[in-house]
Amino acid sequence: MGAGIHPTAIVDPGARLAADVEIGPYAVIGPHVEIGPGSRVGPHAVIAGRTRIGTGNRIFQFVSLGEAPQDKKYKGEPTRLEIGDRNVIREFCTFNCGTVQDAGVTRVGNDNWIMAYVHLAHDCQVGDHTVFANNSQLAGHVRVGDYAILGGFTAVHQFCRIGAHSITAIGTTVLLDIPPYVTASGNSARPYGINAEGLKRRGYSPDAIAGLKRAYKTLYKSALTLDQAKNKLKQQVKDTPEVRLLLDFLATAGRGIIR
Repeated sequence: MGAGIHPTAIVDPGARLAADVEIGPYAVIGPHVEIGPGSRVGPHAVIAGRTRIGTGNRIFQFVSLGEAPQDKKYKGEPTRLEIGDRNVIREFCTFNCGTVQDAGVTRVGNDNWIMAYVHLAHDCQVGDHTVFANNSQLAGHVRVGDYAILGGFTAVHQFCRIGAHSITAIGTTVLLDIPPYVTASGNSARPYGINAEGLKRRGYSPDAIAGLKRAYKTLYKSALTLDQAKNKLKQQVKDTPEVRLLLDFLATAGRGIIR
């Protein structure tokens, strides 16, 4: 075993680990696992299945990654879990592999901050720079856009989409799609303006934020039908290009947006 692998860890000979990967005491690494340079796995973590983990990840103790999906239709097919670079995955998180009923892969992007007890079910697709507070839970087939923030104890129904730069309050229950930039709260989730503070922190200009507030009013405060609102948003893209992300989200099929 390499110098970074604790003698009590169980690492299958078939696993492919970069030379500087650190594996903590009593961790278990399966035969189809690949872990990139600079990643660290804490004590008692279990990484199983066909799991590929990129560079510079910090995986804390008691995490379970790559196990079979919690889906009665799963029959042992060779589905996968893919995790990008520089993610922090805190204690007791559980990420499952995908299913053949979807793309066959659960994906987590780069630079995500994932706190304790977070569950990512089969076939979820998580972007970059997201934050999942403690006990956030995703059912199967959920899509989460870049820079989205899920408050603690947020629960998301299967097949929902969480738009980029959106944010949920603590204890939010998400049964429909949350468009980009929107602040959501409640059981079930309702919209409460845009995530202006988050956009400021990411360098959005005052003009861009004002334009997005105008787009939010068009979508939620104008008494227009959804089709009418989308037509008006197309005009607003000319003055506020950031509205394009919202418009593209509304143009794709989903469960319907929160209202």
